[in-house]
Amino acid sequence: MAGHSKWANIQHRKGRQDAARSKLFSKLSKEITVAAKMGDPDPDKNPRLRLAVKQAKAQSMPNDNIDRAIKKATSGEGEGYEEVRYEGYGPGGVALIVEAMTDNRNRTASTVRSTFGKHGGNMGETGSVGFMFERKGMVSYPAEAGDADTVMMAAIEAGAEDVESSEDGHIIYCADTDLNDVATALEAELGESEETKLIWKPTTTTELDLEGAQKLMRLIDALEDDDDIQRVTSNFEVSDDVMEQLGAA
Repeated sequence: MAGHSKWANIQHRKGRQDAARSKLFSKLSKEITVAAKMGDPDPDKNPRLRLAVKQAKAQSMPNDNIDRAIKKATSGEGEGYEEVRYEGYGPGGVALIVEAMTDNRNRTASTVRSTFGKHGGNMGETGSVGFMFERKGMVSYPAEAGDADTVMMAAIEAGAEDVESSEDGHIIYCADTDLNDVATALEAELGESEETKLIWKPTTTTELDLEGAQKLMRLIDALEDDDDIQRVTSNFEVSDDVMEQLGAA
């Protein structure tokens, strides 16, 4: 089991700090609606919907919003949405995976390509950077959930693959197909998680200085500002000093 990953910590912090509440709720609602549309509207019978609802609750999304998003699926709304993944390179050669949910593939592709170009990046073909990531399940817990040994033992018993612990908390990784089972087993031992979701985990990272990291943040912010974009994942790495300066900016 590995040591703490700055990459995971940056992704986690950034998501909480930068997402505007109304925009975040809109994207979470879209994911819930599509998940309910693709499977059963009952979260207990639909693992993807269960994870979507769990993630919404972790962001303090009201139950009324969650129920309304599920009802949209049974009323025919959300019919035209399709999931699309874009890949490319940002400033400093950092690899990015952009996941979208759109009712107009041409519009979204054009916006993503333009955003890459305006911020010193290049959108590539599907697969151009995907080989640098692995699809994984991720469950995060606060430091208060237990010490590193306690969480590691719980993770091993739950069937997880890896644990990264630090003073900020614990991040547990598992096979993407095992996420629902692992998360359920962990909850029985450690209680409610902070976050449970599928991610793209980098197998290799690219180091950036402060200027490069700031440029990349501007690109990521611009991408995430688009309503069609659900999430952006990158493989950048920064030193502790740069991390502190980014946090202070």
